[in-house]
Amino acid sequence: MIEFIQETLLLFPFLFATYLVLEAVEAHAGGALGRFLGRSRSFGPVAGGLAGAIPQCGVSAAAASFFAGGVITTGTLLAVFLSTSDELLPVLISSRVPSSLMLKIVAVKVAAAIVVGFLVDWIVAAFRSAPRRASVGELCAHSHCGCHGHRHGVVVPALIHAIEIFLFIAVVSGALEVYMHYRGEDALRSLCLNSRVAGAFAGGLLGLVPNCAVSVASANLYLHGAMSPSALMASSFTGSGLGLLVLLRTNRSLKENLLLLLTVYLIGTALGLATGPLIGAYAPT
Repeated sequence: MIEFIQETLLLFPFLFATYLVLEAVEAHAGGALGRFLGRSRSFGPVAGGLAGAIPQCGVSAAAASFFAGGVITTGTLLAVFLSTSDELLPVLISSRVPSSLMLKIVAVKVAAAIVVGFLVDWIVAAFRSAPRRASVGELCAHSHCGCHGHRHGVVVPALIHAIEIFLFIAVVSGALEVYMHYRGEDALRSLCLNSRVAGAFAGGLLGLVPNCAVSVASANLYLHGAMSPSALMASSFTGSGLGLLVLLRTNRSLKENLLLLLTVYLIGTALGLATGPLIGAYAPT
């Protein structure tokens, strides 16, 4: 519980920095910053895949807000979500798992995330007549932050947005943390996670739960032979930390959110099935 509180508090600086950038985009969208962001979209999935590999859930939360504000593309968002591993790496490191295994997991996740990101952006571009534009004003329309006209600069509105999202995350994720604290791995052991195919589909669903306790439990089950490599990878690919939670709160299109949720699950599960054999079962040395 103490770790959950610490991690939640550490998320706030990420949220505040994210909304500072978004407010700057809104204030200077027609200037140099807007032009730079427009040019950087072409290699966004690469940056997203690499950034997602950082073992900190604040990255996926920031990406969700950037996407809701129209700053990054759909492919970049998915690249971040798929490469994010939440608490998987810290657990593996603390368990003294061979570095070769951890590097293999990270490399597979980042490479797959980048490829999927570019493919998704290509598909979206083929069916969308105009690129998604910065729409930070839509975020402000649902908050009394004083963004319109920028009467309070960018700091005050960014702070209000960050506090609003932080409180939402604390309430929802806190409820999930309490459930996992009392049920934990016992609830997960009842699932057929040690099966390659069925385990991957179940693991993909588990990864969608926006709470780091799930990734911690998954890592422990894998290390004890109760979770197949495919199930572990599926849960890791779909486990975007608090990113999905922030997306549901900030992006106002329910249809788009549900489509992204389904896409993450289907692609993450498929990637888990494909990459599980590459990772292999854990054999303690």
